[in-house]
Amino acid sequence: MTEAMLGFIGGSGLYDIEGLTDRQEVELSTPFDDPSDTIVTGSLDGVRVAFLPRHGRGHRISPTEIPVRANIYALKSLGVERILSVSAVGSLKEELRPLDLVIPDQIIDRTKSRVSTFFGDGLVAHVGFADPFCANLRRDALDAAHGLTTIHDGGTYVVIEGPQFSTRAESALYRSWGADIIGMTALPEAKLAREAEICYATLAFVTDYDVWREAEEDVSVEMVVANLMKNVDTARSIIRNITTRVSPEYKCGCGTALETAIITSRDLIPCETRARLGLLVDKYLD
Repeated sequence: MTEAMLGFIGGSGLYDIEGLTDRQEVELSTPFDDPSDTIVTGSLDGVRVAFLPRHGRGHRISPTEIPVRANIYALKSLGVERILSVSAVGSLKEELRPLDLVIPDQIIDRTKSRVSTFFGDGLVAHVGFADPFCANLRRDALDAAHGLTTIHDGGTYVVIEGPQFSTRAESALYRSWGADIIGMTALPEAKLAREAEICYATLAFVTDYDVWREAEEDVSVEMVVANLMKNVDTARSIIRNITTRVSPEYKCGCGTALETAIITSRDLIPCETRARLGLLVDKYLD
């Protein structure tokens, strides 16, 4: 099985990838359970890629139930070095309109029921997360999206637990913080990708105005799905465009995030934990 350099995580409405040659469906198990679904690998314009539907085909998995550690670990095991994810989000600002694309550069964690690290059980690591999205991959995503839709470069993404949408008070609070968009899926993906030393960026497609805008109809599943399906073709075009733009070598710190992050004394790391995390840490502990 040929390794893939570039990985895609599809969000609501994007459950498959088109145009692949040498297509294979790969079933993997990880020390952190099974991924959301079978991972599809193949070549897209000569670039080896891997695709995973975040919620599973047919949208079977709630945001809180997504096996994110398994997803990221599985992509890492396939040789993925860059992950571009696709998410549906609500807008917290007037100028960010439904069907617009935001490529965020910051994030606020409002989740409460998700495991957000690979580490623990006797092995402690503290990775830097000041800039949660890879600047290089964001730049390539911006280039790939040029001319396809209205694009907003940068923005703060509030990630809530869900599966319920926000209250009006919560929506107003996030607006008072200066946040730009709100969704349920970029975390813990971004944190786990950083721990796995994978570059990560998000295509955040606006589907609604959340519930803060009184003149607007309150957000509903029907509204989200209708606008999301309009965005799917755009997402597929960006995925096709970015494959030839991503460099095999980025000058960023994503690929060495664990180099100075492991704080536990090497002789005290339990053998079981070391074995489970070997894919991530062996190069630093050997």
